[in-house]
Amino acid sequence: MNDWGAADALAAVPELVDQTDRRPWQPVDLSAVLDGSWEPPEAAVGRRSDGVGLFYPGKSHTIASESEAGKTWLALSACIDELTAGRHVLYLDFEDDEGTLVRRLLALQIAPKVIAAQFHYLRPHEALGGGINHDDLRSVLSEFKPTLCVLDGVTEAMTLHGMDPLNNKDVAAFGRMLPRAIAEAGPAVVCLDHVVKSSENRGRYAMGGVHKLNGLDGAAFVLENRKPFGVGLTGVTSVRLAKDRPGQLRKHGLPGKEGLVWFADLRLTSHAEGFLEVEIAPPEARVNEPFRPTALMAEICRVLEEHGPLSAAKIEALVKGKATTIRQARLLLQVEKYVTDSTPHELLKPWGGESND
Repeated sequence: MNDWGAADALAAVPELVDQTDRRPWQPVDLSAVLDGSWEPPEAAVGRRSDGVGLFYPGKSHTIASESEAGKTWLALSACIDELTAGRHVLYLDFEDDEGTLVRRLLALQIAPKVIAAQFHYLRPHEALGGGINHDDLRSVLSEFKPTLCVLDGVTEAMTLHGMDPLNNKDVAAFGRMLPRAIAEAGPAVVCLDHVVKSSENRGRYAMGGVHKLNGLDGAAFVLENRKPFGVGLTGVTSVRLAKDRPGQLRKHGLPGKEGLVWFADLRLTSHAEGFLEVEIAPPEARVNEPFRPTALMAEICRVLEEHGPLSAAKIEALVKGKATTIRQARLLLQVEKYVTDSTPHELLKPWGGESND
């Protein structure tokens, strides 16, 4: 880790985009807003399967989740949209290596020549600074004019620059130094981050300083895995909208839990080794499905696996929840042949259902 502070790191980095005519403390020209020619930003980078955009050009965004919930897959889905449209993508990877990432793109059926020509992968192991590293990044932005920049590993990137991800001053300084500075060059910037381990303390925030959310000028997404990803499986993750500063995305979602907007479902289908399909589906796909107490169904199966055959009364004593809902969950398990009809109820097969919203 470098031994400088956030202020020193920020002062050491010049602008990535020339601002020769900008005087920050002059009054802003309001004529475009007043004459009606100004238009609000539109999310035009990346796409849901119904065509609704994901990210705003020139704005900074975050995707936060636990490990293996699909952050990178969601970002790669947006990368694919831009690449197949003939545009360029910049990927700053502070966590992994090119082998893992490029193999994923190849498995998603992106041609090697497209990746070589339009996908610009950087794996920084030194702080940006104001010298050759800064010049190299500026050169990529000016030459290729990417429409999307993914910053993978916010905590690692901040640590590399001697900053503390738990400190709001450092979070704000890092945001100005890298994500916001890159966004000023035009691309939508998407930062991949982690959430705190405790779901009770998680809420709308990525791990670390609250300014990670408050300082965004784009959108913030929180992912929750409902069905795990794996070879030969179709994994499903809920994509929830935690913040939408420009306000153009919420209308395309549905009310979700904890005040978050249910914006999409990330579906990753693994047909075999080396062949994957990714889809960002709109939330309407499950709107009309009846409620299933799948969390309680999973808990009943766990209790039966741990304790062996049990009566209905003992199941209700061991499983936390409303008695009527526990009974509904048990009956569904009986109908679907997870649990025997006769009492004491016995587990017939391991639980393999998905979590309900």
